[in-house]
Amino acid sequence: MRGAVLVAIAAAIGNMLQGWDNATIAGAVLYIKREFHLQAQPAIEGLVVATSLIGATVITTFSGPVSDSVGRRPMLIASSVLYFLAGLLMLWSPNVYVLLLSRLVDGFAIGLAVTLVPVYISETAPPEIRGLLNTLPQFTGSGGMFLSYCMVFAMTLAPQPDWRLMLGALSLLSLLYLLLTVCYLPESPRWLVSKGRMKEARAVLQMLRGRDDVAGEMALLVEGLGTAGDTAIEEYIVGPHPADDEADGGDRVTLYGPERGMSWVAQPLPLGAGGQGSMLGSAIGLGSRQGSVLDHLRDPVVALLGSVHDLKPTPAAAPEGSMLFSNHGSMLSFHDKAPVDWDEENGVADGGEQLVSDDDDVRAPLLDTRGPSSMHETATTMGIGGGWQLAWKYADGPESGVVKRMYLHEEAGGGEGGVHAAALVSQSALYLHGMQQEEEQQQGGGPALAHPAAAAAEEEHEQAGGRWRELLAPGVRHALVCGVTMQVLQQFSGINGVLYYTPQILNQAGVSVLLASLGLGADSTSILISGLTTLLMLPAIGVAMRLMDVSGRRSLLLWTLPVLIAVMVYLCCFVMGFGPIPNILCAEIFPTRVRGLCIAICSLAFWLGDIAVTYSLPVMLNCVGLTGVFGFYAVVCCLALGFVALRVPETKGLPLEVIIEFFNVGARGVAASPYAEEEEAEDDDGDHHRCH
Repeated sequence: MRGAVLVAIAAAIGNMLQGWDNATIAGAVLYIKREFHLQAQPAIEGLVVATSLIGATVITTFSGPVSDSVGRRPMLIASSVLYFLAGLLMLWSPNVYVLLLSRLVDGFAIGLAVTLVPVYISETAPPEIRGLLNTLPQFTGSGGMFLSYCMVFAMTLAPQPDWRLMLGALSLLSLLYLLLTVCYLPESPRWLVSKGRMKEARAVLQMLRGRDDVAGEMALLVEGLGTAGDTAIEEYIVGPHPADDEADGGDRVTLYGPERGMSWVAQPLPLGAGGQGSMLGSAIGLGSRQGSVLDHLRDPVVALLGSVHDLKPTPAAAPEGSMLFSNHGSMLSFHDKAPVDWDEENGVADGGEQLVSDDDDVRAPLLDTRGPSSMHETATTMGIGGGWQLAWKYADGPESGVVKRMYLHEEAGGGEGGVHAAALVSQSALYLHGMQQEEEQQQGGGPALAHPAAAAAEEEHEQAGGRWRELLAPGVRHALVCGVTMQVLQQFSGINGVLYYTPQILNQAGVSVLLASLGLGADSTSILISGLTTLLMLPAIGVAMRLMDVSGRRSLLLWTLPVLIAVMVYLCCFVMGFGPIPNILCAEIFPTRVRGLCIAICSLAFWLGDIAVTYSLPVMLNCVGLTGVFGFYAVVCCLALGFVALRVPETKGLPLEVIIEFFNVGARGVAASPYAEEEEAEDDDGDHHRCH
């Protein structure tokens, strides 16, 4: 996975520049207000610092939808160019008005980086190390602050420190970022698939994963193009195909392995037969009328994903071969007829054959699932990471023409008869409709899946209002509430106040007296204290990077949010939990088609909260004093702890598309009446085996 790691490091330099800028303006403002005589103009002095926040807020409003349209990579390139222009303007700055303009441009660059770097890393990282890689922006941001403080401290030792050089150094670093974004960073494979550019997407995935066989993940990305669906949870016992077909009747689903002659049978289980230790059992428990008050308050997604993680060792630590089916891999090689190649792009295969006509739908299936004739439903399966596998099946036999996709996960139980598995089942995002599907069935084929080029062409004709309407889909709306609330609570948890007053608190503790004995001036002492504070946070972020995919996001939040016993301990705990995790979660819980738009909304909440806290802090200090301010922060942390415990699910090690399916399930009332209705129906008819 070296390719994915290097790409994440390169992208995270955008956050390093943000941290660098935050530290340089903190030191440079000491000299700016003296040169421009801003002591008598506190409003202008405040704008010098706050204009970048305003710029970041404004650009965030547009960044998400634009990135969904033109791609993630062009927006990161734009961020690096804006960083460079801002550095040049700050280096020049003949007056305070040009300086304010440069800070506004700098805010544009910061807004793009903070919003899109987590999205880019999430869309390129494998599930097993996605948390670690998405903690890199926090690490590089704090590292950039420390390096900047070192530079500013060295410059404050000069007889006449030059604040323009402090701020202008940003332009040199931004050239490195520009070089990397233009020459090294690839486009997000998920965005490429959403536009039907399959050949490019496959090449990028092969580079990121370091292997040629990426068919499983390509299929996953194709299925991830949908935004919402009527997702059901089903349970199966999966075992080898019996020698005598008639010896095992009933409603069965045949799953074919990656090699000719290898096949598996999935036998549906009655509702709840897997027991309360299963994923479905967890859902049934939530729907029980005897549930506790906490059970009724807890988000169904929290319980469902919690049960998945409790079933077996962490996917990140599990061996790659520990999958539901042995010999897992591409399911596209065992057919007599070769399937359509992933190199098809925008409807044209490598040989030049036209696959998408100007006035018709796709004629060749994306995946040819023709296999040995069987009286049972047929499906194809492939590993997609994190212990999950992807399958397709007909909903009610081939004659129905309705294709369902299945995300399968091994659960506790099973035995000699096979493996106990749970499945998230919903309508396939790209199955062919109507006459074309019927034609494929008449030719003896299985489910015919359309090429993403058709979806991309349809998307181009969508009006802007259609994209906004997708935000009202239950699963998307459910995830959006979680993401926005996390961002707002993060800002009101007190990090800005703690960072602002840390030098003052350490000064009262006698640190400044010790440093003054070394012959340092007041400005140098202040900068050095801030630099040392940032340095102490780096090891804590390193620990968080190690634990993010082991303990998980939710566990880190629950362990770090209650800690308020000391300033430095609070800062270390913040950068381990509430600092990076809201951005990580927001980059994981939204569908591909609207991920940029949803991230923009969450980031807008972040910047508005930042502005509100920054400007309300002096007012609160005058009204309730420092003790009252920190008391308020403590209350917010308690509220955040409760919200995390009840409403924030654990997403470690899961493919992004699977996370979205869980939100679809939870938003459609997993803990509500459908369970009770099915349990009552079971008393009269024991044939039910699905829950919606």
